[in-house]
Amino acid sequence: MSLGERIRFFRNRQGYTQKLLGRLLGFSEKTADVRIAQYESGTHVPKEAVIDELVLYLKVSKEALMTPDTDDEIGVMHTLFLLEDLYAIKIDKIDKEVCIRLNYEDERFRRMLRLLSSWYEEAAKYRRGEITKDEYDKWRYFYPRYDKGGPFHHLPTFLDEEYGKSKKRKRK
Repeated sequence: MSLGERIRFFRNRQGYTQKLLGRLLGFSEKTADVRIAQYESGTHVPKEAVIDELVLYLKVSKEALMTPDTDDEIGVMHTLFLLEDLYAIKIDKIDKEVCIRLNYEDERFRRMLRLLSSWYEEAAKYRRGEITKDEYDKWRYFYPRYDKGGPFHHLPTFLDEEYGKSKKRKRK
């Protein structure tokens, strides 16, 4: 997600129009919405001083607004928060173990489950010695080129069964 997309995302979370946010930042009535639209579309990048004000009005940290830097742990955390916002991913705990899992109540659950299931199957092949580390890395680093199942890879039976149980529990 680009800086402009993140500005739009957080602006919408606050319920601000482009004009309102622009006015809060000190732009004139005439240009306020145009300036924010330029930032959101990526045609202009806000200066550092504007970014400092954006984080105040959007009520987020600078790390949350900027594209996360995965070279440090804080950047990785903000990447995970972004994935929580964009996909059906959530933080959870299973038997005292903190884990990241899919939120089956989210409409994007089935698609993400198919993608992650494909990854799981490839990783399992590597762990069982059916493919080499180089073959596993080739699958990951060129994804989805070598994914034989594609994004609509069939769910393994145990996942279909678990998904069905989850949906039944939810309806009760």
